[in-house]
Amino acid sequence: MLGAFAQAFRTPDLRRKLLFTLFIMAIFRLGSYIPSPGVDSVAVQKCLAVEQQASLLDLVNLFSGGALLQLSIFALGIMPYITASIIIQLLRVVIPRFDDLHKEGQTGQAKLTQYTRYLTLFLGALQATTTIALARSGRMFPSCKESIMSDDSVGMYVVMVIVMMAGTGVIMWFGELITERGIGNGMSLLIFTSIAARMPSQLLSIGQGDKWGAVVAILLMLLAVAAAVVFVEQAQRRIPVQYAKRMIGRRQYGGTTTYIPLKINMSGVIPVIFATSILAMPAMIAQFGKQEAGWVQWISAHFTHTNWFYLTLYALLTLFFAFFYTAITFNPDEVADNMKRYGGFIPGYRAGKPTANFLRYVINRITTAGALYLVVIALIPSLMIIPLKLSSGQMPFGGTTLLIIVGVGLQTVKEINTQLQQHHYEGFLQ
Repeated sequence: MLGAFAQAFRTPDLRRKLLFTLFIMAIFRLGSYIPSPGVDSVAVQKCLAVEQQASLLDLVNLFSGGALLQLSIFALGIMPYITASIIIQLLRVVIPRFDDLHKEGQTGQAKLTQYTRYLTLFLGALQATTTIALARSGRMFPSCKESIMSDDSVGMYVVMVIVMMAGTGVIMWFGELITERGIGNGMSLLIFTSIAARMPSQLLSIGQGDKWGAVVAILLMLLAVAAAVVFVEQAQRRIPVQYAKRMIGRRQYGGTTTYIPLKINMSGVIPVIFATSILAMPAMIAQFGKQEAGWVQWISAHFTHTNWFYLTLYALLTLFFAFFYTAITFNPDEVADNMKRYGGFIPGYRAGKPTANFLRYVINRITTAGALYLVVIALIPSLMIIPLKLSSGQMPFGGTTLLIIVGVGLQTVKEINTQLQQHHYEGFLQ
């Protein structure tokens, strides 16, 4: 991997793309430290030193690189865009128009991208309103008595919502710039930047508490899990496909053999994100209730990262969403119809319904393995908290974090290698 980066920097065109990508990532991180208007940054830092947050805000704060709890101009991070993209993808099942746009090719994809942008800005305004309301009410940092708002007027409230929504739009633009002019997928790299930026400081805070043994254990576990993730993410089940020979005029078409690559983890990191978001909502709702209420105390006791009730629900939801999202993104009937239309067939199975049934059987088997793999990866960080005697806020990575970091790293290195091969490709006559 390091050799690929070194070779890319020696290629002028790739060096320019890499430097542009690093420049955008640096601006993104800089914006995470610029406070929104009306926020007392000194008071925020004091509250961050006191508070140990464990709620839905943790997930949003993870994808914003710690910018959310600092109430910066990029406080919402990339989370509104992720949510909007998932919603638009799920709406393909409900709204036939969206499915038709998906099948139209580049024109339809451009229209879906436009819808995603509009929905991102709407969700950004909604999340900004909720975040600022929590900050004004003091529920963002319940253990801190400092007032983090320097101006608590309604006018400043509106200005903060507009600034955070505009920050979401700028982050979305940054991601598209990286995709067009840089290396790799822009949105994925911004998420990678946000997550990786928090790890050194969290590891240092653990070490300063005389727990350097825990730091070494975390690093070793990170390397072992990363190796396992790389192994599984690159694994494929290749289903052979043959195409019949056809004569059109005097020319012969078809007669080739190819395969359908089916990944073991076809759903990616989406099931873990969904499960984490749903399980974080009760703790978020409990913040609006009275602390002495019975239901608030029950949620506070059971919805923690070390409680077996929470971990069991986490595993079951991850399994459910792995199968659910795979069923949405891969349609065996559609694949079988496309193969039949172009004269393709799987050896030993007739075209049409038998082929679709075989694909459904295979996808269910490999999704079972992929779902169990996701459950193990998602639960490892939570299970490590218990023997290492750490709080949930101290763990520098989670199951979502591991999958994103390794996945984005693999994707970026593959794209660099692809572009290097294109630059150093020797002509046929040479």
